Amino acid sequence: MARRRTRLRITEDDELAMHELSICGSIARLAQEHADGRRVIAVHLDVGHLRQVVPDTLRSSWEFVVDDTALAGSELIVNYIPAVIHCHGCDASTTLTAPVFRCPCGSIDTHVTAGEELSIRSLDLARPD
Repeated sequence: MARRRTRLRITEDDELAMHELSICGSIARLAQEHADGRRVIAVHLDVGHLRQVVPDTLRSSWEFVVDDTALAGSELIVNYIPAVIHCHGCDASTTLTAPVFRCPCGSIDTHVTAGEELSIRSLDLARPD
C-alpha cells in the first residue's frame, strides 16, 4: 500500500472554529460539574469583544460539542460585552469601535474596564427529580 504525504493547510476560519470548540469543551465540562446531576437547560455566557470569539461560531460549536452528551438540547446564550476603556487623563470612559486604545481626548493613558470577559454567568437547571 502506497502512502501519500499531504500537507493540509489550516485556514483562519479553521483556527477560529478550533478556538471556539476548545472554549465550548471547557464550558461543557464546567456546566456538567456544577449541574449536580440535574439537566442543563441553558448556559449563560459573558463574552467580551476583546476575546476574539465569534458568537455565531461559538453557538454552532456548542451544538457540536454537546451532541450525544447529557448537555444535548441545552442552549448557549451569549451576552456580548463591548470593549470599554477608561482614560486617566480626562477621566472619561469610551466604548471602542476599533481596537485602538486611545481616548477621544488623544491620551493613550488608558486601561480596559470591559470587554475581556469570558465567563459563565449562570446555568438554567431543571428541577431535581
